Amino acid sequence: MSNSIISSRASLRGHALHPALIHFPIAFLLILIVTDIVFILTSDPFWAEASFWLTAAGLAFGVLASLAGAIDVFTVRIIRHIVAAWAHAVLAVMTLSLTTFNLTLRLGDDPGELINPWGIYVSVLAGILIGITGFLGAQLVFAYGVGVNEPQNNER
Repeated sequence: MSNSIISSRASLRGHALHPALIHFPIAFLLILIVTDIVFILTSDPFWAEASFWLTAAGLAFGVLASLAGAIDVFTVRIIRHIVAAWAHAVLAVMTLSLTTFNLTLRLGDDPGELINPWGIYVSVLAGILIGITGFLGAQLVFAYGVGVNEPQNNER
């Protein structure tokens, strides 16, 4: 474990953007699993439409958060030397790829047509990857201090 803090280059007023943005796609894509299950159980088209928009929002915010993360990986030398950072990045790209595929399954006149079985399979697989990627991201923050704010003089 490192006691040093690794500052983020993609930050706003000293606050790292990647950890601030990543909560949105995680929430959207995990709630997507729930809306897919509810659609399968009820066949109510509302839930298929909700799943479509959750997938689209999860992808959009995931790309935005990934850009902030990529800026840090490619511009901060010490981050590039952390194996967990590369594993985190590769899994994040895999998750975004699955989410893109999931969105294409939902395009068309009937967004619920392919939810059962393919959409739910892809949603659950993306959820599993989110868990593993999140674990690695937490390791980067807590074990290596990536993107942690430096304490101010008045903080104890």
